[in-house]
Amino acid sequence: MKRIIFIFICSLSLMVSLTSAQDDPLATMQNFANYVAQIADAPTTDAQTMVDGLWTQLTENQFIPFVRGGDVAFLYRGESQTVDWRGDFNGWSATSDFAGERIGETDLWVVYAQFPSDARLDYKIVLNGSTWILDPYNPNQQMGGFGANSELRMADYSPSPFIVRDETAPQGRVRGAYRLQSEALGYAVNYSVYLPAGYADLDALPTIYVLDGHEYINDDMGSMVIVLDNLIAQQLISPVIAVFIDPRDPNNPSNNRRQTEYIENSAFAEFVAEELVLNIDRVFKTAETAQSRAILGTSLGGLASAYIAVNYPDVFHNVAIQSPAFWISSELYGLYEQSDDLDLFMIITNGTPEWDADDIPNFTTILDDLSIQYGYVEVNEGHSWGNWRSLIDDILIYFWSMA
Repeated sequence: MKRIIFIFICSLSLMVSLTSAQDDPLATMQNFANYVAQIADAPTTDAQTMVDGLWTQLTENQFIPFVRGGDVAFLYRGESQTVDWRGDFNGWSATSDFAGERIGETDLWVVYAQFPSDARLDYKIVLNGSTWILDPYNPNQQMGGFGANSELRMADYSPSPFIVRDETAPQGRVRGAYRLQSEALGYAVNYSVYLPAGYADLDALPTIYVLDGHEYINDDMGSMVIVLDNLIAQQLISPVIAVFIDPRDPNNPSNNRRQTEYIENSAFAEFVAEELVLNIDRVFKTAETAQSRAILGTSLGGLASAYIAVNYPDVFHNVAIQSPAFWISSELYGLYEQSDDLDLFMIITNGTPEWDADDIPNFTTILDDLSIQYGYVEVNEGHSWGNWRSLIDDILIYFWSMA
């Protein structure tokens, strides 16, 4: 079990002393802070010239944000009354720890922070308290549910190699979108189906059902098709069918129904476990056993996955939960506590800090009491697709490793 603790320190106390001109301002964070202090104390014309020179070095080396080990300096240049940084590190809200300091009379704004050296965090810059922008000099971006965010990558962060498409790897096919009229829900649901490369020659395949499927299937968000293709091509997992369930109204995609479908909704659970599974098993070459099926979801979808599994353990033996929104649950823990001989095989992934720090420990305590086998992966990241997409390989290998 991999467990990495995320400790937030939202300000960096630096002992600032003036350095000589020979010191490289980019060698260490201390040197950098010292040089910024020199800029603040210099006459205005000289200070702006110093900023221009520093900025050239930073941009030419793609050093914005400026990172050294576990230290980071967020940087912005421009005229504004205020500049602050909001993201995974402060709940996307204005906080004094991430309010930028204007350096003298120049157009340079800086705020210092510390994070674990392997952290990866989404953020945006906010001008004058209301204008949200991407960091214009940071090439790293991550798509979120509300569009692109800038991405802070600390010095030891290493992205998953499986989220980049290998053009030489055989590629599976995505079929659909299909539409299934649900008797349990009283409306239609769209879904798409991933079939692995060589599907025509395969049989009795395991199947993973994916909530928020329209985002997991998106190459810029969940990247799950890319991950599946890469893992199967490298023989790290057995060939797998994936069913991507779309929570949006097929007739009005702007109406996302996850807020009702994913919060302990027995009708939705019935649709997935009884109607959709029956349809998939009838049409595709699946292994029709609970041990061969998995369900996956993130946030509210993680809550829903846990809820569906406890109600239908004879349908879904394998359960994958990413950053589950357990805080919104009123009955999930009780459902597990009251279950006898619950045969599940589970993996939970989480960024930290996310939600209530006690949510997952409370849940895993119940799993321990029930002797349910589970894996737990915790990373120094926020509640975002950058976190979730990079852990899909862990989930798939956990269920279907060929090792």
